[in-house]
Amino acid sequence: MRELFYYQDSMIKDFTAKVVRTGVELDGRPYVVLSNTAFYPTGGGQPHDTGYINELKVIDVEKVDEEIRHYIEGELSSLTEEVRGVLDWARRFDHMQQHTGQHILTAAFVELFDFATVSFHLGSDLVTIDLNTEHVTDEQLTLAENRANEIILENLPIETKWVTKEELSHYHLRKDVAVDEDIRLVIIPEFDYNGCGGTHPYSTGLVSSIKIMGTEKMKKNIRVSFVCGKRVLNQLAMRKRVLSDVARQLSVPEESAHEALTKVLHSAKANEKALSEAHDALLEYEAKELLNNNQHPHVAITFQNRTVQTLQKLARFIVSQNNEAMALLVSENEDKLQFVAARGSNVARSMKDVSGAILPLINGKGGGNDSFVQGGGEKSLPAIEVLQLMKNTI
Repeated sequence: MRELFYYQDSMIKDFTAKVVRTGVELDGRPYVVLSNTAFYPTGGGQPHDTGYINELKVIDVEKVDEEIRHYIEGELSSLTEEVRGVLDWARRFDHMQQHTGQHILTAAFVELFDFATVSFHLGSDLVTIDLNTEHVTDEQLTLAENRANEIILENLPIETKWVTKEELSHYHLRKDVAVDEDIRLVIIPEFDYNGCGGTHPYSTGLVSSIKIMGTEKMKKNIRVSFVCGKRVLNQLAMRKRVLSDVARQLSVPEESAHEALTKVLHSAKANEKALSEAHDALLEYEAKELLNNNQHPHVAITFQNRTVQTLQKLARFIVSQNNEAMALLVSENEDKLQFVAARGSNVARSMKDVSGAILPLINGKGGGNDSFVQGGGEKSLPAIEVLQLMKNTI
């Protein structure tokens, strides 16, 4: 393994090699095995490289048994005995920045707070590490990020070394290695010693920068999301666009956007509360009118396109205004029927009888208690017919 081009020199962008063999997987994917390669296969948390072998696009790279298979688009027959491989260097260098940044940030959390990393994921937008702690403060995040960027700015060398299992005791490893042979250490002298099979640049300075983007609770761990290198600039540019758009819509300078948005949200909440109170007042008035327009205290009526929440409020206003009243309300919406049945405190009849009779007829679902039920289902019957059935039940 140590003779592979990506281990000899992680900065190799292109190479020549001989075709050892070609093949096709059972799923139909054609692949080629080369005498040597700079294409890194998926492994150790680092995604595979892409690029070209001659004119054929390399879309995936995997290590299968003891060989590295380059999965390609195109005809295998077009390959010559000797081929030229060209890496998608932007993708490879991004992966090296993120992977090395993970080493640095992980070591910073260990050095400062003894928080070990229990898992690592290198995504297309964000990188995450899961720390073996249930709580991380904003101050700790800031200190770890600052320490990581100090290591980057010091431009420390990044060394790789192949060692035997017996030689591991000579190094202060951050965690135990998972293999017994071909043990490869990635070392930032006096800062981090770690077993790793991934690709890394020559020095910490090539990581450029690290920025923590957020955290979330993951069972008994804390997941930290971050970005390194060019991804920091990409995130900054995206947030700049969003901030500029928000500031433009609020007609304020960017530095005042937070304060202006807070005022808008407070105003929106106040307006929402006022609208809700006005809506309730209208429903209360409507309830009074419905009771006044009936010769008896029972209100039975159909509506078009009223939510079940509105029906519930209206029914409660009706029965609260007259203890002898019952409210039977049905709304016919675009694709379903909804109903509410309520009784005043002096009415003995159980409203569960209403829902029990109606729900099977409309293949519906509902719930409630003896004094108040609601439900909804298919438009298998006209609303007026459902209402009549409800009236017949009581």
